[in-house]
Amino acid sequence: MNSNFKKAGFILTLSGLGLLTALVSWKFTVLAFGPQKKFTPSAATVERGSIVDRNGKPLAVQTNFYHFVVTPKLIKSPEEFANNVAPIIGCSINEIQGKIEANRKSSFIYLKKKISQDQYDELVKVVSQNGYSNFTRFDKIPGRIYPENNLASQLIGYMGDDGIGLSGIEYSQQAVLSPEPNVTSSGTIHGDNVYLTIDAGLQYKLQKIALDALNSTQAESIMLIASDATNGEILSYISLPSANLNEYGSASTSEKTDRPSITAYEPGSVFKIFSVASFLNAESITPDDSFLCDGIYKRKTNLGETIKITCLEHHGWLNARTALKYSCNDALSQMSEKISTEDFLSYIRLFGFGERTGVELPSETRGSVKNQSDKYWSARSKPTMSIGQEISVSALQMVQAASVLANKGVLIKPTFIQRITDIDGNVKYQHEPTYGNRVLRSSTAEYLLSCMETTAQSGTGTKASLRDIAIGVKTGTAQMADPVHGGYSHTDFLSNCMAIFPVNNPQIILYIVIQKAKGETYAGRIVAPVIADAADEIIDHLGINRENAASLEHSGKFSLNEIKPLKISKLVPDFKGRSKRDLLPLLDRTDIKIMIDGEGWVVDQNPEPGTPVTENMTIELFLE
Repeated sequence: MNSNFKKAGFILTLSGLGLLTALVSWKFTVLAFGPQKKFTPSAATVERGSIVDRNGKPLAVQTNFYHFVVTPKLIKSPEEFANNVAPIIGCSINEIQGKIEANRKSSFIYLKKKISQDQYDELVKVVSQNGYSNFTRFDKIPGRIYPENNLASQLIGYMGDDGIGLSGIEYSQQAVLSPEPNVTSSGTIHGDNVYLTIDAGLQYKLQKIALDALNSTQAESIMLIASDATNGEILSYISLPSANLNEYGSASTSEKTDRPSITAYEPGSVFKIFSVASFLNAESITPDDSFLCDGIYKRKTNLGETIKITCLEHHGWLNARTALKYSCNDALSQMSEKISTEDFLSYIRLFGFGERTGVELPSETRGSVKNQSDKYWSARSKPTMSIGQEISVSALQMVQAASVLANKGVLIKPTFIQRITDIDGNVKYQHEPTYGNRVLRSSTAEYLLSCMETTAQSGTGTKASLRDIAIGVKTGTAQMADPVHGGYSHTDFLSNCMAIFPVNNPQIILYIVIQKAKGETYAGRIVAPVIADAADEIIDHLGINRENAASLEHSGKFSLNEIKPLKISKLVPDFKGRSKRDLLPLLDRTDIKIMIDGEGWVVDQNPEPGTPVTENMTIELFLE
């Protein structure tokens, strides 16, 4: 044994054992007495909050999607695999086979992106039953379902595959809907729910009216905003064409565009209501001042420049009310001479033009209000701005400015968010009206509303008249800019109409814009009727009292009295309740004109009973 033992080998072995022992001892000491590693909890998951309408109807809700991943080089029978999965994911067998064969050497391809939860559940069964687990994988991603498809789509916005909002409320309320977890967070973090101010039921009805108008006018686009005049909450927000949010990737740029917020345009004659309000409130004119319209406003400046602004008619002598009634460019331009440029521009800015409204939407435009120092300012800028040109606005700014008239001279900020709640329904935010500075005296605002009512009764906005409820309107048709040749287009027009109702107690502001209609473009003919239809729908949907609606109490007993023939002598009689048959003998009169609108019985008339009868007067009778 001693002869076989080698001293050098023994020493080498002993040294190795010693080093090993020392290493183990050092490791033990480090683990026992060194700093301990902190436990890292599993990463938190975030469940995105929902977007709902003011009544809680879901408009955007959380869901999960899955990317279906395969490793083509491990698939032994592409044909068999394709036969089993094709019906589930909505692809053809040939399509799946072709994708696999084309990527035969790949270890990773997306066979189908964003499959639904139901598709995922079915695929999991197929994978398990057929032993496909070695070459398939499912990547779970947060997703969004939009139950109402294209309803208010530009307002709601869209969430991308990474869980980040890309537009609309999804974008602006990202931190509310999907809060970022901190380093100590674990488990599931629930985002808050955002209640919009819009009423989905009303939105649906008005969107149908807007779509009919878009089709009948063959227009490029249409905008419609209905706002609560008392608190600034937007009840309906429409921009057509619009995108189906569940197919957002295939939508066109036009369908994705949020026109009421980001599009700046010249409003034309609708802007005259704000100009006249400014002139009156500054006391540069009075309601009784008269201005002669001879069809053209013409003035020569001290520098020899001649300013010309044409009018559609020779209106004769007009005051503020009749100038708005007939939408007279000449009279408005003359009125603009009476106010200083500084005061006029100050009022325009007080109405909110030239600044963002601050609504909860991204990329809102400021519009454009020139200053005297602007290089494009000229001697014609003030009179031109007074009739709604040389100024650009957004539809949201127009609605905000109209709130001044509806709210006795004080501006109300518009909003799209009514409240925010947590997952348990606890209210974390509740909208309260945000009032701006006083812009007009109460008397000025009320006078402008009465002027708008006159315009609806007998001016350019008669087709917007509701007959049984007082409505104030102002129409406007503006030439659009020609981006190719410069100046104004001779074929492209923007037709718009503003409405406030009821006039004696404003509750609703309604504004509609039709862009690039084909054929008829005059706003009084193509937009005013849409205002009437939309206003009727709003009134019925919200249950607003119709002033002249029939209301009676009856005991259940009644007697039939002889119906006396109608006679018109010195005073206009009360026609209400009379049938169309009763009115027929009056049509033979040659000294007066009887106009009958509708079928059934008379529910309204113009002029009112007791009005003195004059030669060649017209009596309008409205039947239902």
